Amino acid sequence: MPKYILASNSPRRKELMNMLKLDFEVIVADVDETVEPGIAPEDVVMDLAYRKAVKIFKNHPERIVLGFDTLVWLDNEAFGKPKDRADAIKMLTKLSGKTHIVVTGVAVIAKSISSSFYDLAEVTFYPMTPSEIEAYADTGEPYDKAGAYAVQGQGAKYIRSVRGDFYTVMGLPVAKLYHELEKMKLL
Repeated sequence: MPKYILASNSPRRKELMNMLKLDFEVIVADVDETVEPGIAPEDVVMDLAYRKAVKIFKNHPERIVLGFDTLVWLDNEAFGKPKDRADAIKMLTKLSGKTHIVVTGVAVIAKSISSSFYDLAEVTFYPMTPSEIEAYADTGEPYDKAGAYAVQGQGAKYIRSVRGDFYTVMGLPVAKLYHELEKMKLL
């Protein structure tokens, strides 16, 4: 039985967990992601990550459960995963030519210890033309990603810079998670 449970079905998070050489299995946590307005983005993502981890931990109390949540934040507006093509186009249009924050929350829950933390990065987009936005939306890539783009995918050609941990933008702050697990003696 793997030591860790990844409470996410994200292919990118699976890839990053493998990069850390962690023995894990995926069990998806389906939780209500409704958030009260006016809450700071770092609190939102930590709360959602914790909700996901707790839901899985209740059925697997002998394991170490890792929950994650990522939001894109621009001008006091949160961008989760787009609902459809029109929503993706709307998000990308707002992000075009601007700098935004990507915040990833992490929850680690084990038998006698738990921790929640976050990491953030600033991402600056090049200006995108309406035809570039539509063409990118047509790739299908934006639909399961916060902010409607993949920093490690085709969306990379529109990104001028990333300030902070690149992997935080992908949805799993690799170094911060590694050091937190080490500090908690869970590696």
